[in-house]
Amino acid sequence: MGCSMKTSLLAVVVALVAVLELGLVGANFLDTCDITWEPQNAKFDEGGNHLTLSLVSNSSGCMLRTKKQFIFGSVSTLIKLVKGNSAGTVTTYYTSSIGDNHDEIDFEFLGNETGQPYTFHTNVFADGVGQKEMQFRPWFDPTADFHNYTIFWNPCMIVWFVDSIPIRVFRNHAAEGVPFPTRRPMYAFSSIWAAEDWATQGGRVKTDWSKAPFVAEYRGIDLRICECSSAGCSDACAGSGNWYAAPELCKLTDSELHQMRSVQLGYTIYDYCADPERYNGTVPPECSMPQS
Repeated sequence: MGCSMKTSLLAVVVALVAVLELGLVGANFLDTCDITWEPQNAKFDEGGNHLTLSLVSNSSGCMLRTKKQFIFGSVSTLIKLVKGNSAGTVTTYYTSSIGDNHDEIDFEFLGNETGQPYTFHTNVFADGVGQKEMQFRPWFDPTADFHNYTIFWNPCMIVWFVDSIPIRVFRNHAAEGVPFPTRRPMYAFSSIWAAEDWATQGGRVKTDWSKAPFVAEYRGIDLRICECSSAGCSDACAGSGNWYAAPELCKLTDSELHQMRSVQLGYTIYDYCADPERYNGTVPPECSMPQS
């Protein structure tokens, strides 16, 4: 697809959601991914289109990583989070480079005790600099059914989507001195691991290991990416001829802005830009720059 594609970012993501919900993905987990940690805790069925990752003890979780590295594009999957008492567990879906001063774009799902809501944790690292967290309460039960989680990343911005609804944007303000990931190839990852020292209510609620194994389910994976395994291909991936670099995909539509603001007004529980005490009375410079 080229820059002549006339669509909104929402339309692109809606199409990705529809593809996944129909099971018509271009490749499955077996074809596109490797299990890089505790492979005995991963189970595939439906020809590799359905995957479970299990946390069985404090030291035995599971991690999946795509075979391909990339710079820019869209990564999307359907996830059903751990049911019941998930306190102290963390299920993740993120992209990350490898090595020093890494880049990373995070979805982390922090479990809770039975009857209490999950926390959706988002963050971005660029040149090794992170601490740009926003957290949300879900407006649905993420354990009852599969929901789509998409990370869209292009030279202009990063957008986190839940069921085609944008919940957060982080724009490229590198020209103003704010680090933004543009040159380090990333993999996409999914994992489940134990973090009872901090994940649930600040570590107050510990994991009930009698409930193990804790199981997260995934269905379908869609990678619409610019494949890139070295820094030398970053310029090609940044080119204006790539589908994700179309000018209309460098901003949200009015409808998307309305959706995002509604979510942020109703469901945000932490925003680093609203936490000046953390920064000795100030906030990072990007907090005063446009992010939508």
